[in-house]
Amino acid sequence: MELIQNMGEPKFRAAQIWEWLWKKHVGSIEEMSNLSKALRQKLSAEFFIPKVRIHHSQFSSDGTIKNRLELHDGQFVESVLIPTEKRVTVCVSSQVGCSLACKFCATGFLKRIRNIDFDEIVDEVSLAQAQALEHYGRPLTNIVYMGMGEPLLNYRNVLASVERITAADGLGMSPRRITVSTAGVSKMIYQLGEDEVKFKLALSLHAGSDEKRSQLMPINDTSDIASLVAALNHFYKKTGNEITLEYILFKGINDTLDDADKLVKFFRQVPADLVNIIEYNTIEGADFQKPEELDVAAFMKYLETKRVNARLRRSRGKDIDAACGQLANVDGAQMKA
Repeated sequence: MELIQNMGEPKFRAAQIWEWLWKKHVGSIEEMSNLSKALRQKLSAEFFIPKVRIHHSQFSSDGTIKNRLELHDGQFVESVLIPTEKRVTVCVSSQVGCSLACKFCATGFLKRIRNIDFDEIVDEVSLAQAQALEHYGRPLTNIVYMGMGEPLLNYRNVLASVERITAADGLGMSPRRITVSTAGVSKMIYQLGEDEVKFKLALSLHAGSDEKRSQLMPINDTSDIASLVAALNHFYKKTGNEITLEYILFKGINDTLDDADKLVKFFRQVPADLVNIIEYNTIEGADFQKPEELDVAAFMKYLETKRVNARLRRSRGKDIDAACGQLANVDGAQMKA
């Protein structure tokens, strides 16, 4: 408002500009049609809108859409739009690349280049909203921070983006429809509790012992299972928000009944509502395989007998490398416009 007044403009112009930016999500100052041409020229001389744009989209046979998004500095990330009978969910990225190097994740093979700014994350969501309405005839119902990067290592921007997405003068989405996923940064999970966030939390666990988890996820060397148990309990004590555990099954690594028992023991130490058992999706450069269906069934049966609320989640968008762990920022030339 002070800037606008210093330009000799009335106060209400600030509200108009705010609406163009955060309600209508314009890509340029020139599109702010209710501002005078002179004011638009003044603003354009000093500012630009770092708008995210869809570079290419790829369409799966199951209705899933993967977008390669170009950021204002020429960097690329990917987002995924996933329709089901009851929901339309967008999976957004929080970093260009990733520093955690999880052995089974395509993004983990990429170098972390930078954090994604909060307004860029909001753009990811607004683009997905428009795409959902265009292709499915219905709006977004859910947002998951499960794309490229570790959200809790971009803490400030992730929380700022949630604030804008849930604001009445923003996208107005309920925080209960937002889930932030983490590979397990214990101190930042603890901080989420201190900040009393309103959104849900998902932990990528993938093994119930430190030995196996460290083999899969190097982050476990600094955020081990004991620290995760303490952090999750603190998060729940401070927020009461839903916690989900994510567990990808890898053949011969974490798919035995002994592994299932370790998962049960972890589950009983934390206030988790659900365990998502996820099928492994192959990626180039990783030597992992999916378990046999009989082993998957036995694993699920064991969890059932121990009264663990578990669900076997089949991946969407596998035919376009849009499934869990497959986002690798491929060359747009390989994607259909």
